[in-house]
Amino acid sequence: MRHLLLLAAALVVTSNTAIAQSGQPYAGLEQRPIKALSHQQVDDLQTGRGMGLALAAELNGYPGPSHVLELGDRLDLTRDQRIQIQRLFDAMKQETVPLGNKLVEQERELDHLFSARVVTSESLKTTIVAISETQAQLRESHLKYHLSTAALLDQTQMQRYAELRGYQRPDSSEGHKHHH
Repeated sequence: MRHLLLLAAALVVTSNTAIAQSGQPYAGLEQRPIKALSHQQVDDLQTGRGMGLALAAELNGYPGPSHVLELGDRLDLTRDQRIQIQRLFDAMKQETVPLGNKLVEQERELDHLFSARVVTSESLKTTIVAISETQAQLRESHLKYHLSTAALLDQTQMQRYAELRGYQRPDSSEGHKHHH
């Protein structure tokens, strides 16, 4: 009986702690310079990293230039493929870094509107529309470079890429059947 009471008491304490913690999911985030973005997200945006923006392409068989270059030797890229994919990667960076910086600034502006307590319905709408447009441009940029990269690879390389990235098992006959 005593063990049951101890167990019950432990369960009550544990559940109360969980409730208290779940009531404060944002505790600590108020210290961020831009409340809506982590330091990692800011860094990713400012350096042109994908941040999962191209998952629709990546997970459906359209590899991105960055990962293809990383796996170049294992994909048996030709010299010409390497050159072309490096060009795509460089172009993607040239396009996404300024967009990422713009998005960081727009998020900083939104944060300032609230922190300075000067936000209005109009300024909120204008700022959110601008942020949304930049997010859309950034996502489209990452996705289109996946499209261009996939066009440069042959079917064997595409299959090998999927295996190396862990998307399908080697020799999987079910792996990538597309219905048109």
